[in-house]
Amino acid sequence: MFDPDIAPSGTLLGLLQRGRGDGTLHALAAPRAEALAALHHCVLRDPRRDWQVENRSLYYARLCLDLDAELDEIEQHLFHPDDLVNDDEARTGLALSVLGHLAAYGRADALRLLRRYTAAGSNWEWALDELALRDDDPGLRGLAPAVLARFPETSEGDAELAAVVRGAYEPRPWRLWAGDPHHGPRVRAAAEQGAFDRWQRQMRPSGPRPGWSVHDILLWAQREHDLKPDARRPDAAARCLAAVAGPEDRPELLAAAASAPDAARAAALRHLAEIGDPEVLDLIEVAVTEPDASELVSQAALSAFERMRSISALDRARVWAHRPDALGDAAAAMLSCRGGQYDTPLVLAALRRTVRAEGPDAQILWTLVDGAGRLTISCAAPVLRHVYRETASSHLRGRAARALAATDPSFAAGFAVECLWDCEESTRELAARHAATADTRVVEQLRRLAADPAEEAEVQTAVRSRIGPETPEF
Repeated sequence: MFDPDIAPSGTLLGLLQRGRGDGTLHALAAPRAEALAALHHCVLRDPRRDWQVENRSLYYARLCLDLDAELDEIEQHLFHPDDLVNDDEARTGLALSVLGHLAAYGRADALRLLRRYTAAGSNWEWALDELALRDDDPGLRGLAPAVLARFPETSEGDAELAAVVRGAYEPRPWRLWAGDPHHGPRVRAAAEQGAFDRWQRQMRPSGPRPGWSVHDILLWAQREHDLKPDARRPDAAARCLAAVAGPEDRPELLAAAASAPDAARAAALRHLAEIGDPEVLDLIEVAVTEPDASELVSQAALSAFERMRSISALDRARVWAHRPDALGDAAAAMLSCRGGQYDTPLVLAALRRTVRAEGPDAQILWTLVDGAGRLTISCAAPVLRHVYRETASSHLRGRAARALAATDPSFAAGFAVECLWDCEESTRELAARHAATADTRVVEQLRRLAADPAEEAEVQTAVRSRIGPETPEF
């Protein structure tokens, strides 16, 4: 994950970077050269904060088709000398995904470019996965020599090949190559070695094993954390405590949750929260608010509180929700997920406070926006519209759209229309169910989505629920 440079939401580039439906509509109305420049900027400089969960590739591929865009700039980006020294998937992943969609739409130039990059590029595995979904058997068979040549016929090369075959996201090319008379023996041997390696790991687990007492588990959690701080041993230790801790261990667990070393304290806090110990809420408050508490302890305490489902936790959340700190955020999040209508003022206040203090991309907004929709807080609509327009996260924008559908009477004739062109399929599905068909663009786009083979099934189901013999506007 990284923090990309996002242009203002009122510009064409800013709209396209966010994946908003208005980005497509503005690009089609703008001078073609300007639209192509903004589009290429997005494809070649991935604007997503988390490229593993946010969608953009189909959105940009459709705009490439609408603008009849050439692929010269994408080609230059893929085969730039940087590709020889920078094998980060984020540099080329979006461009390769866009090419994959274009190939699925019948762009032969995109298919050829993917084949060339698979043969010579550093992110060849991604390109091969795209081809596995779109290329024909002869095209894939023709790539076998170039791909297998990447692995020297040595013990190290064979081990690397086995690891790649074992971890392949799309196995189709390897299955085709396994049946090839010339390359098949080596590919089959790599597949067999990968299966054997997996079996060995399953039969001989090498992970640490704690002793089976509360004291041993807490010692193990701290010792393992000291050795590997990123291994999340407190979470594993809490699961072990659930199996062995009894009523007689409560004093030791309370003492650990109050003053033990960080990892042991975090494990004890989580366990006590999961069993609903009556003293754990006070211990959580101390762990989060004490001046010298470590980040590990405070985050574990917040996480433990967020997992609680008791009435006492809800009551305490109503007390803490006024706090302008992390504990107040966690309390407001709990009320957003589980509170009642009488908690509306607290959720609304937290939503407004967060947007003012942290902007439209704060992590807590995901839950608060959902809460505003769940509680149908109509007076939250202005804040939700602001989040919708300004956030750089397409997922958060989709949540804001869902909340607006529940709170804003103007949504169907407003944002729902542009959502039909949004980059996220869940947002397009929402729009397909709500967009007012008085706008002729809505009818045309619904028909296009219904006929597009690249569209998600859920979106097409939503579209077809609006289209039928009994709907004369279609």
